[in-house]
Amino acid sequence: MIDVAYLTAFIDNAFKEDIGDGDHTSFACIPSFRQGKAQLLVKQEGILAGVEVAERIFHRFDAELKVNVFLRDGAEVHPGDAAFTVEGKVISILQCERLVLNLMQHMSGIATQTRLYVKELEGTSARLLDTRKTTPGMRLLDKEAVRTGGGINHRIGLFDMILLKDNHIDFAGGIEKAIDRVHAYLQEHGKNLKIEIEARSLNDVERILRHNRIDRIMLDNFDTENTAKAVQMIDGKYETESSGNITLANIRSYALCGVDYISVGALTHHVCGLDMSLKAIK
Repeated sequence: MIDVAYLTAFIDNAFKEDIGDGDHTSFACIPSFRQGKAQLLVKQEGILAGVEVAERIFHRFDAELKVNVFLRDGAEVHPGDAAFTVEGKVISILQCERLVLNLMQHMSGIATQTRLYVKELEGTSARLLDTRKTTPGMRLLDKEAVRTGGGINHRIGLFDMILLKDNHIDFAGGIEKAIDRVHAYLQEHGKNLKIEIEARSLNDVERILRHNRIDRIMLDNFDTENTAKAVQMIDGKYETESSGNITLANIRSYALCGVDYISVGALTHHVCGLDMSLKAIK
């Protein structure tokens, strides 16, 4: 589950953004004592995500709201499915409605897309990774949705792994200098972080193998022919990752080259939300 402190701060900020000095529409037409009930209806096939987040939103806003969950995160859903009901003060339900829907639609869209990619990898040894191409301020939610869909988080941010990409290598003066400087930095600061380095060509792969001292090689924008050659060259000495221009149509062909991981930015940055609504019921 997502870090509670992060999620609480996120929810509080989202309420400030949406409610401001008050939900004047609801205040104007709904008595403050009115009790009611609503259900979350799914209107599209996909993978459900964000139910636990929705529960926290309702309880954060009004601890007396009662949420009855029928479908949990990760469930395969179909049009007409009811994920949960929420019961209590109508004004409270209405003020939570848009935040709950925005997050659940977004997270379910990510989980649904992730599951499609994961299915393409069935029968191979490759595992699906996300990237840092997430909605600013929502990274932990985006990455939770990827996990819900069956993917794996690559890294949370710049702090929990070394990833030497093209600009790092070029600014550092080359592959060898970049690797050496990373090791010196980690030793100086007493940090133990895995090191991944990007290769842009088979020649880069050769240079990395000669210099070694890394954990994973990212094969960036390689075609499948050169990916297979690179995997053969690396021969299990380091983990391998394919990245760049990976789509649903070609991901399986990359997996069959024998790479350990395949990262796909589109899991989180090119997503359509899953259609759903929160409707009043008796």
